[in-house]
Amino acid sequence: MSAISMISLERLADRIVSRLTVEMEASGRHVHLSRDHVEALFGPGYRLNRVKDLSQPGQFVCAERVTLEGPRGILQNVVVLGPERPESQVEISLTDGVALGITPPVRLSGDIEGTPGVTLRHGDRAVVLDRGLMAAKRHIHMTPADAARFGVANGQAVRLQAFTARPVVFEEVEVRVSPKFSTAVHIDYDEANACGFKKGDRGLILP
Repeated sequence: MSAISMISLERLADRIVSRLTVEMEASGRHVHLSRDHVEALFGPGYRLNRVKDLSQPGQFVCAERVTLEGPRGILQNVVVLGPERPESQVEISLTDGVALGITPPVRLSGDIEGTPGVTLRHGDRAVVLDRGLMAAKRHIHMTPADAARFGVANGQAVRLQAFTARPVVFEEVEVRVSPKFSTAVHIDYDEANACGFKKGDRGLILP
């Protein structure tokens, strides 16, 4: 077989894999801030500085960093993600919760009712949240077209075979469908480390 034929077959194989599987991404600890809390931590009229766009449209990494303070310890240099939100929210792993001395409930982003709070600090400025700390529930952001192609619906829990260095099947992966999304699986660093995830790994939604 010629080199050109081999390259064509490899490209075809890549296209098939891309059609049948979903890209996976690992999300580290981060903070979403409200307008009031941006100003409380960084000063009146302050605006977050965009550094890098994330895979989800409109979401971005900011230059700003904060420290999380809990009853047992602190986590420094925690990235702030934009844009601003109506209410501040902090997403950490369960391991991070042990370091802080707080047990975060596993929730989808935005579901902050009944969650514990945490102290955010930047220099000599501090904000004490009375709620908003969580461990992100594993989920799949999905466009409506991809949801139709995979035969899944918004809010549906699916099983996902992770093709990683230490392959696992993730249970109860919640599908989130919106035309504002880009299709990708999101897991946290605890889950990523457990399965040996590396950038570029993909997962298969199981029947």
